[in-house]
Amino acid sequence: MGAFRVEALLGVDERGQMVIPKELREKAGIGPGDRLAVVSWEKDGEVCCLTFIKADHLTGMVREFLGPLVSTLAGADKK
Repeated sequence: MGAFRVEALLGVDERGQMVIPKELREKAGIGPGDRLAVVSWEKDGEVCCLTFIKADHLTGMVREFLGPLVSTLAGADKK
């Protein structure tokens, strides 16, 4: 797994909107029309962290995680 770092501090306007800085969008390869999944992390019942994952990457991550699990379960059914 890669390193974690604070890339930017974002403000939230009165309409609840945030702007991801252009340099960070370019670095992450985020362009117009891209979809981002918002993953929340909770601690003691409160959301403490939000992570943005490009939707196409999330699909691959889920497939990578669930693929071996499904194979294991399918193999167990055959026994």
